Amino acid sequence: MRYDQFLAQVRERGEYADRNEAEWTTQVVLRVLADRLTAQEAEDLAAQLPDQAANTLTAYAGDPETFSVHEFLRRIAEVTGATERTAQWDASAVLSTVADGVSGGEVKDVLGQLPSGYSVLFGKSALGG
Repeated sequence: MRYDQFLAQVRERGEYADRNEAEWTTQVVLRVLADRLTAQEAEDLAAQLPDQAANTLTAYAGDPETFSVHEFLRRIAEVTGATERTAQWDASAVLSTVADGVSGGEVKDVLGQLPSGYSVLFGKSALGG
């Protein structure tokens, strides 16, 4: 998937006003996700994403932190200045687009590093469906 297609999907799902809002939201969500993944998993996921999204993800990957989906959303909300409810909307818009743009095996690998509460953000059930 090309980056413009990726952002168009995020913009549509998030109902953002323009491409800039969709791009900024994408960068915030991927930065926070990178804090949660191992560097290797971030690289594996990035390999299947458009370059601009991949660069954001890998630039912030390192030693993964362990935090809940609630903390994940709190961190997004802190950066965006939104409520956690809006952060959940933003995360879902971005991460469901990520899930649609990469292989099912890669989504499974990413979700394998995260507690089950994250799966719904990727558009998946807690049981992996």
